[in-house]
Amino acid sequence: MKDFPFLSILTFLPLVGAAVVAFIPRTKAELAKIVALGWSLAVLVLSAVMWGAFTIGGDRFQFRESYAWIPSWDARLTFAADGIALVMLLLIAILFPVVILASWHDVDQSTRSAPAYFALLLAFEFTMIGVFAAADVFLFYVFFEIMLIPMYFIIGSFGSGQKQYAAVKFFLYSLVGGLFMLASVIGLWALGGHTFDFAELVKGTAQIDQNTARWLFLGFFVAFAIKAPFFPFHTWLPDSGGAAPAGAAALLVGVMDKVGTFGILRYCLSLFPEASRWFAPAAMVLAVIGIIYAALLAVGQNDLKRLVSYTSIAHFGFIGIGIFAFTTQAGTGAVLYMVNHGLATGLLFIVVGMFVARRGSALVSDFGGAGKLVPVLAGVLFFAGLASLALPGTAPFVSEFLVLIGTFSTHKGYAVVATLGIVLAAAYVLWMIQRTTQGTLNPALTEVPAMSKDLTLREKAVVAPLILLLLVLGFYPKPVTDVINPAVQATMQDVGANDPVPAVEAGGKVGG
Repeated sequence: MKDFPFLSILTFLPLVGAAVVAFIPRTKAELAKIVALGWSLAVLVLSAVMWGAFTIGGDRFQFRESYAWIPSWDARLTFAADGIALVMLLLIAILFPVVILASWHDVDQSTRSAPAYFALLLAFEFTMIGVFAAADVFLFYVFFEIMLIPMYFIIGSFGSGQKQYAAVKFFLYSLVGGLFMLASVIGLWALGGHTFDFAELVKGTAQIDQNTARWLFLGFFVAFAIKAPFFPFHTWLPDSGGAAPAGAAALLVGVMDKVGTFGILRYCLSLFPEASRWFAPAAMVLAVIGIIYAALLAVGQNDLKRLVSYTSIAHFGFIGIGIFAFTTQAGTGAVLYMVNHGLATGLLFIVVGMFVARRGSALVSDFGGAGKLVPVLAGVLFFAGLASLALPGTAPFVSEFLVLIGTFSTHKGYAVVATLGIVLAAAYVLWMIQRTTQGTLNPALTEVPAMSKDLTLREKAVVAPLILLLLVLGFYPKPVTDVINPAVQATMQDVGANDPVPAVEAGGKVGG
């Protein structure tokens, strides 16, 4: 089983599916949806099999494959997965069929092509899997850039509101970040032994001059900070999240943003350990500012989709301090946060999309008392909101707790300030729920026939697996943390970080 080419098949399977769906006639929209859903479920099954074949405590990178690509540059189609990449690949595999099912009626066939939309979703899945599975820096860069194309067309062609503006802004921000990274990739190749292989570069970068390494680090970091997004590179996300279809927005904040934090963990920390330590204080400051700043902006939002987008920026601040705290506990919490945020915010965006589709508006002021008409849907929104603010018993609480306690052991000030974000999260989530579903019923809602329709069977099938996962991982995250821990420990070794010794061990006795 170890020799089976899991990652290459997993990467290119959605691309084949995208081609098949794209050639289905526009008049056969239902067929296109069924084929797209079936293809995404095949990816999920293969991912689950790969998860079962992964050896916890075995080699750091498993399922390695390498094929000739550009011999003159020593660039190869090299794929490999450590525990961090593996959990992200499974998250992708889970979210895409859910989003496809949630997007079943999102495309108006009279004006837009359903086969084109679902083909773009599968093409986006191809790029997402590729970026997490790549173990060649140039291959990673290629996937990092081409992921912009399907999402650009999804936002620009199938979005709403200022969709063209949002699509162009999204594309330009990410493209500029990619150019910074390209400069660093070229420098890395020239100074790191004329190779793009990640494992070889980890050894070769130790010989790079300290100042040069810091500049190379900065090129990667800017690209990843924009993608994440971290403050102050975040302004594209509220526009893109607000304009994109709800399902695509769930993928935007649930999966694509994780490329930024994954890139920092995989490439910035491992390839440039000294530079990572040198830039860490600045990165921590930006992360904490992002937590408070985005939370305050979320409180004042009247657009539901923009509100959820701002919550994601705040959450990525927690992931940022978890990464740069340089402790195994905080690092594991950061990676687990990436998974749990994808599930919780993905669910929140999908449920918000259900409300928007029924009302025909994303403005909070156009709702009010909606829970009286759609009590089950309102209950799911309430649960998604509580999960998003990391209520104990839901999966995000575990990851947020690990991040804060792991950060507190080395950076008490940052951890204390970051906890203010938890208080603000309760404010913006609960106030949003109160204004949307609670209180006096808005009379205008009774005039909208769709607002009297509660969750359908299809919609229940969409939200049920995400709710189940958020509850199960909230009480028993061990299967995921066991996979993540060894990879995080290896990354901490790369960066030369040591976990602080507990007081009980340092003193030689309890309370010593």
